[in-house]
Amino acid sequence: MTKWEGKSRGTVFGYKLFVFILQKFGVRTAYFFLYFVAFYFLLFSVKGTKSSYYYYRKRLKYSKLKSIFNVYKTNFVFGQTIIDKVAIPSGLKSKFTYEFDGEYILKDMLKDKKGGILISAHVGNFEIAEHFLNEIDVDSQFNLVTTDQEHRAIKEFLDKVASKSSLKFIIVKQDMSHIFEIHRALDNNELIVFTGDRFFEGTKTLKAVLLGKEAEFPAGPFLLGSRLKVPVAYVYVMKETAKHYHSYTRKATFKNRNAQDLLENYTKNIEWILSKYPTQWFNFFDFWNDMK
Repeated sequence: MTKWEGKSRGTVFGYKLFVFILQKFGVRTAYFFLYFVAFYFLLFSVKGTKSSYYYYRKRLKYSKLKSIFNVYKTNFVFGQTIIDKVAIPSGLKSKFTYEFDGEYILKDMLKDKKGGILISAHVGNFEIAEHFLNEIDVDSQFNLVTTDQEHRAIKEFLDKVASKSSLKFIIVKQDMSHIFEIHRALDNNELIVFTGDRFFEGTKTLKAVLLGKEAEFPAGPFLLGSRLKVPVAYVYVMKETAKHYHSYTRKATFKNRNAQDLLENYTKNIEWILSKYPTQWFNFFDFWNDMK
């Protein structure tokens, strides 16, 4: 059984490589190299390829040929999002365009001064959002709750080579001290961002159906979101073309203090965003625990 091992596919080495290419040759050349990198991962990242193929073949019901092609395309687009995370804060923001959809929800959250919980997923490229949010006068600190220790190492590296990120990370710890950090941020009227689609083995989970098959999700975001008296919304930043992003914010609807209801509302929202951007599902492991 393949399970998520607590770190993302993008590594510090990968970021360093693309920073070098960007600095020497520019964005277009970096994208060009991805044609070969994506093919390499298609052939040699066995677990990732099998997992992506399962997603297309079994969950989206694509043909075998279309599934293989889309595995390659997913690798390519994922590589582009890594390059964009480096390029945008490195002085190339003007090369990209960005549009908002549902930004009034974020504005209302901040106006109410209660803080708020945003639930995203490993789709698209949420981390570049902070570089564009000032365009809608959102003056707030974002706190990304993550179990991925490597995220912090990547952030520290990017801060050295690009403009300093205002995105803060709250690392999930076994002693549960991160709960105090979350409450502290909410007391400061800040927004807490969770990714609701990954968990560590041994942590509490909830189950819900996604794309026709039951899967496990981390309980934390949905327990907190359903019980704390703060607004909850879903956020995604999706790559539409080579240099254009589309940000979506949708208000969560659920029964008060009902984590399962919030989770099921979330999975329906994920299905909606994947219907629009099927190749931006970046969970390269046995998400549904259904691979023989």
